[in-house]
Amino acid sequence: MKNILLVEDDQDLCETLAAFVNPSEYQIDTIDDVPGTVDYIKSRSPDVVLLDVNLPSGSGLELLKEIRRMNGAPPVIVISGYVTPQCAIEAMREGAYEYVTKPFRLEQLLKTINKATAGHALGQSGSHDLVEPSVAALKLTDMDKQQAGEETRELIGQSPEIVEIAKMIGQVAKTDAAVLIFGESGTGKELVAQAIHRNSDRADKVFLSVNCAALTESLLESELFGHEKGAFGNAHSRKQGKFELADGGTLFLDEITDTSLATQSKLLRILQKQEFERVGGEETIKVDVRVIAATNKSLVSCIKESTFRIDLFYRLKVVSIYLPSLRERKEDIPLLAEHFLKTYARSTGKPIEGISKDAMKLLLEYPWPGNVCELENNIHNAVVMCKNDIIRVEDLPVDRELKHPVRINVEELKDSYYQMFRNLLEPAFGKIYGNSHGRIYHHIQEAVEKAAIGLVLEQLDNNQVKAAQALGISRNTLRDRIDRYSI
Repeated sequence: MKNILLVEDDQDLCETLAAFVNPSEYQIDTIDDVPGTVDYIKSRSPDVVLLDVNLPSGSGLELLKEIRRMNGAPPVIVISGYVTPQCAIEAMREGAYEYVTKPFRLEQLLKTINKATAGHALGQSGSHDLVEPSVAALKLTDMDKQQAGEETRELIGQSPEIVEIAKMIGQVAKTDAAVLIFGESGTGKELVAQAIHRNSDRADKVFLSVNCAALTESLLESELFGHEKGAFGNAHSRKQGKFELADGGTLFLDEITDTSLATQSKLLRILQKQEFERVGGEETIKVDVRVIAATNKSLVSCIKESTFRIDLFYRLKVVSIYLPSLRERKEDIPLLAEHFLKTYARSTGKPIEGISKDAMKLLLEYPWPGNVCELENNIHNAVVMCKNDIIRVEDLPVDRELKHPVRINVEELKDSYYQMFRNLLEPAFGKIYGNSHGRIYHHIQEAVEKAAIGLVLEQLDNNQVKAAQALGISRNTLRDRIDRYSI
């Protein structure tokens, strides 16, 4: 019989779980205070502990740390009714077997209990050598600032997708494993990288980031590895690169797919040996840097096209995290909108109390192609332009865009789409120009190709044979683009 200790003050939940399980297979004991839990575990050694985060006599997360210090500690499944990414990160970081949010399905909870107890039995029998995770304090609320005067941004949300990402962050943070983050632009890939760093043993060291798409090949090489005096025309003095400056800390490489094969070769060597030479130098420099990389492209397609090294791909992808688009986690939009509202109302000194129901309805219905970044910009704009104490529909830039779309007469254009695409690009071209850093053609070409393929597939009910014919491309090319753009 499996002995389950339920540390929970919700009597209804305790009775529901006790009534659900088979009494011949499970014995459930209930405690709702911290001291009693510690005494019970020491004297009874339960097979698994179900631990609520909020207890009348103290913090469930603090109790988790104390349990994990015990010899032969049982697996702990943390239960939370108030979902925050920080709570999930800390629970997994401190060695919880699983993090479960209320309301949960009892069948799924029972499966998790069985897996936890089976693993614990293996460890107790000595058939596996299990390393007990060490305990370290976290900085989740009073987070260090990246630079003087700059706020650290937090991962916000309570959707299942964000909870899973937070759990992965908690598990991977303690290690030095390389992490590869996938996701569309504006989804918050750098926020995930920062969260991993903040919750790691490198948290008191530097976190640096480099946008690989923003620099030419020669400038990027100098930025990453530094250069010696006289290495090239403008090299008037020695310069330390980001790898040297991040020694002991974490380096985030955004848009890693925009690096050249030569730069990728040097990155591979650093990941393998933690050493490199400055541009124009002969001295081998040893460093201890954790690398987190990110991309909004399909690395599989880049490998097929021979623009990305497969050996570097596997070095970077020890752990991979996919960040969903905002349209895939719409339940997080109200939380994000309220957070941005409070942030910008405070910084502008405007006494704005909230967002109207109609405005929130519009935020939930809009597809947000620019993801969280676009939502933040809209709320910031609305706060600046708002003349009342509540943000209304007319205050939102997306409302103005929907009311005054670009009018296009396709019949008049015949076979020439120049004017149509010019009209579409012109309103946003200033922003595109400022953010593309010499890659305007590349970004626009990819965006148009992805949109056209997606629309044709929708029109033809995802029939790839007909879609390839309509597009005038081969099926192999179509399949490649579907994979590359994650359509």
